[in-house]
Amino acid sequence: MKNYIDQIGYSKTPMEYLKENKGFVKEKSGKMQISSAAILLFGKNPQLYFPRARVRFIRYEGTEEHVGTQMNVIKDVIFEGTILKMITDAVAYLDTQIKEKTYLGKNGRFVTEEEYPKYVRQEIIVNAVTHRDYSIRGTDIQIKMFDSRIVVESPGKLPGLVKTSNIRHTHFSRNPKIAEFLKAYSFVKEYGEGVDRMWKELEAVGLQGPEYRENAFMLQAIVRNNAALDKKALVGEKNHCLLVEKPLFEEENHGLSTEKSKFECKKPLFQAIDDAVYSKELTPIVAGNVKRIVETFELNQIFGRKEIKQELRYGDYKAGKAIMAMQLLNIVVPVQGKGKGKFVLKEMQ
Repeated sequence: MKNYIDQIGYSKTPMEYLKENKGFVKEKSGKMQISSAAILLFGKNPQLYFPRARVRFIRYEGTEEHVGTQMNVIKDVIFEGTILKMITDAVAYLDTQIKEKTYLGKNGRFVTEEEYPKYVRQEIIVNAVTHRDYSIRGTDIQIKMFDSRIVVESPGKLPGLVKTSNIRHTHFSRNPKIAEFLKAYSFVKEYGEGVDRMWKELEAVGLQGPEYRENAFMLQAIVRNNAALDKKALVGEKNHCLLVEKPLFEEENHGLSTEKSKFECKKPLFQAIDDAVYSKELTPIVAGNVKRIVETFELNQIFGRKEIKQELRYGDYKAGKAIMAMQLLNIVVPVQGKGKGKFVLKEMQ
């Protein structure tokens, strides 16, 4: 408490702050009652009262989550303490798990690129802790890290008017006391800006925006990297790629897939996109959008703006700009008789 009142410039004592602000401590029938928010923010050991109010980091080997004899967990770390301590410790630990790529830039200086932007890594954890439903006591917040993505699962559905379709620009805080507390420590800046800024930071480095999914009583936030190859693998059939639901790696062949991977099948398309970025024909943001389209649609699958917007939740302008870029690169072929502006991906050798 002393640390916090010093942070906000409060001149009275910690106990006076608790009694006079936000209902942290109330007197009822001659007894002092402490609120849940006060315990979570200022308690010496909040987990005595909220055992699952904690953050768990799980690192998986590969792109899928396996259990039993095939369990592929390689790191499992739990963070406890106050809200501020959990966030600080979890963010710091996630930083140690991020891959970095260093190369010689065009100006002759070495450039280091991180797998995920720093702000995004922090914000996805801050949002989970700030907005979780603390009345759900049977599970904790889980940060699941795969080779292709980070998934943060937080107990509770989206609050108020917030939906997965409008989360970028709609804000409603389930726990305003926690949000205001974190604002004093600069973890929360302006209410409602976090998701939008995550989107912009990811697009700036050529990655797709965060995905949000509601599953039963859990909210999932997903951030993908450039190596995003999920459960779907690809096999070659003549010159076409067919999507099949099976793991990328089979137990029986000791991790060596005999089937043609998604990347190999579409490698010429990705190479054309990368070449366009290098020659400055495309910006990294547009190139990232185009790559997501190439990853999503099969070579023989017909698509246009409508299909891109449905599958990837792009806006009309974003979808249209991506199609224009694909036409510029000559990696799509127009399709006649299926409506205006329909294409298939070009088969390139």
